[in-house]
Amino acid sequence: MQMDIKRLEKSKLYSEELGIYLKENNDKEIFKWFLASILFGARISETIAKNTYKTFEKYNLFEPRKILKAGWDFLVNPIMREGGYVRYDEKTSTQILGNCETLLQKYRGSLKELHKEAQDSKDLEDKLTGFYGIGPITTNIFLRELRPFWEKANPEPLPIVKKIAQKYEINLDKYNRKSMTFIRIEAGLIRLRKEIKNFK
Repeated sequence: MQMDIKRLEKSKLYSEELGIYLKENNDKEIFKWFLASILFGARISETIAKNTYKTFEKYNLFEPRKILKAGWDFLVNPIMREGGYVRYDEKTSTQILGNCETLLQKYRGSLKELHKEAQDSKDLEDKLTGFYGIGPITTNIFLRELRPFWEKANPEPLPIVKKIAQKYEINLDKYNRKSMTFIRIEAGLIRLRKEIKNFK
C-alpha cells in the first residue's frame, strides 16, 4: 500500500497547529511546547489536549512561575475542566506544578539550559524522563519537533510510526531525521494511526 509522500511532506506539525513557533528557539516558545507535550502525553484525545492547551493560553499561563502562582486548584478548575481534560485533571495538574518547580530549581526555569547541560541525545532524554510523570512517550512528543532546532534532540521514531511507514512502503531511513521534511512526515504518520484499526 503506497501513500502520497508529497502530501505527507507537507503535514502540519502539532506545534504549528497550536501556534507555537519552535524555530524561534526561545524559552517562551519551548516552554509552551513542553506544556503541550505533557498534555498530549496522557491517554486522552488530541482534541482535548489541544483544547486544554488553549485554556492555558486563555488565562495566559505560559511561564513556570505564573503556573506555580496560579496553584493546583486553579489548574484543576477552570483550566482542566474548561479544556475537557477531566479524567486526568488532578494527576496532570500535580505533574505540571511539579515540573515547573523542577525546571526552576534545576535549570533556572529554562529548557534551553536543560539542553545545554545535556551531554548528548541520550542524556537529554534521561534528563526529561527525570521530571515527575514524564515518560518515554511524552519525551518523544517534546523532542521530535525540536530535532531541527536542538542539536541534541534526536529521538528514535516511535514503533507505531515505523509500523505505519512500513505499511505504506515509506523508507524512513532515506531521510535526515533532523530535517523539517522528516518531522512533517512523522507528524503525518502519527495522525494516520487513528485511521488504521489494528495499530494501537
